[in-house]
Amino acid sequence: MEKILKLLEDDATLTCEQIALMLQKEVGEIKDAIKKYEKDGVILGYKTLIDWDKTDREYVSAIIEVKVLPQRDRGFDKIAEKIYNYPEVQSLYLMSSGGFDLALIIEGKTMREVAYFVAQKLAPIESVTATATHFVLRKYKDKGVIYGSCEVDERGNLLI
Repeated sequence: MEKILKLLEDDATLTCEQIALMLQKEVGEIKDAIKKYEKDGVILGYKTLIDWDKTDREYVSAIIEVKVLPQRDRGFDKIAEKIYNYPEVQSLYLMSSGGFDLALIIEGKTMREVAYFVAQKLAPIESVTATATHFVLRKYKDKGVIYGSCEVDERGNLLI
């Protein structure tokens, strides 16, 4: 029933009836599967992807790389838990290679607010040894969805 998950991942607005029709299954079977996925923590939630640049909302996104010293018996988990509990943190990933151990995506109202988060909340964490902040200037694609169409000049060059 992995197909149910893929369909919902692509479009969480699909009804059980629509999914059943697409997969040629009974509606009850789809409802039961979805309930089980939710109960087991396979489905963690349902989100709407919004192009905030087309609204009046002012915000900035940043990708922050973090180098940490893993803690004895807990590895990166304790540090990750402390970081992901900040409301500014949208995503947090443990990385397998490169100069940094964790990568997080945060949002703030201004660059100054993001800088404050790094300086006052993230950097002072005892196990954090270094950070690198990258501000997102424009989203082209997120979670498989292309944001708007890119403009091209008469020579075929991409306009930003």
